[in-house]
Amino acid sequence: MKLYPAYFLFGWLVLTGCNRPAESTGGPTAGGASAPAARPAPAPTGSPTLAEARKGYRTKLPPQRPADRDPVPDPPPGVFQKVAYESPVGKLAAYLTPDPGDGVRRPAVVWITGGDCNSIGEVWEPAPAENDQSAAQYREAGAVMMFPSLRGGNDNPGVREGYLGEVDDVLAAADFLRKQPHVDPARVYLGGHSTGGTLALLTAECSDAFRAVFAFGPVEDPTGYPPQFAPFDVRDPQEVAVRSPGRWLGSIRSPTFVIEGGMRGNAPSVRAMAADSANPKATFLVVRGADHFSILAPANRVIAQKILTDTGPDCAIALTADELGRAVRGR
Repeated sequence: MKLYPAYFLFGWLVLTGCNRPAESTGGPTAGGASAPAARPAPAPTGSPTLAEARKGYRTKLPPQRPADRDPVPDPPPGVFQKVAYESPVGKLAAYLTPDPGDGVRRPAVVWITGGDCNSIGEVWEPAPAENDQSAAQYREAGAVMMFPSLRGGNDNPGVREGYLGEVDDVLAAADFLRKQPHVDPARVYLGGHSTGGTLALLTAECSDAFRAVFAFGPVEDPTGYPPQFAPFDVRDPQEVAVRSPGRWLGSIRSPTFVIEGGMRGNAPSVRAMAADSANPKATFLVVRGADHFSILAPANRVIAQKILTDTGPDCAIALTADELGRAVRGR
């Protein structure tokens, strides 16, 4: 299976479901599904954090269609190695940049792919600059990369929960990554695109485990995704609330950058979250001249270089929409 044709098709399917006006209270129905719940309002000041709201929460998932149980493909030697990390549901597969054995500890990035973000595929395949979902810019710059698969993806144990238990898998992947001898444990970052961006943003709202987080093209709530990417009861306000990053922006404690192209895509969601947020740790960047896909390669190239020089005791990365716009025009 080739990664990019499938993901490109997915992207436009999702955009038709999520690129709704900012004032919309719900996404379109799909495949006979019932209408989603109203968009959750931001949690009021003094409310529990997302981590507190998730504590002890038990999701009630509708019956799921049998998932694709394809195993994780073998990566090319020297580019990635296939590893297994321990998560709350058991061992999950991942791709990891191999240790060159030179004794150098490097910055590292956990990257969550778009589309079926529970599964991973051929992330090493070359991609066009206008739709490069590989995040190759980080490994090309010399950072260690980890692409984790998540519960219920590929042939992994567990079931897909849709942006809930998967947060715990991402945090488990980070724990595994910090223990690798070629990784600087103080310089582990998180990134993701589209559905992976939504999951990355929720992870930032649950934990300060990452030095910084880069969420590309997330949505404020996932009820507008097609049913196969929203495997929970979208009519249940409580199920929706614990999966909606737009509700928990005040919970972010690490520098978090929410990035989207201004053309098509999920820019309305990003602008709505920017209007709702008063958290100085969260930066929202809608970049003119780019869309949901073309923003990726130039922005990741800029971020990769900033990660290499981010060596102080605290994260010192700053980004602006103008800076990313110049990178888009110069790609």
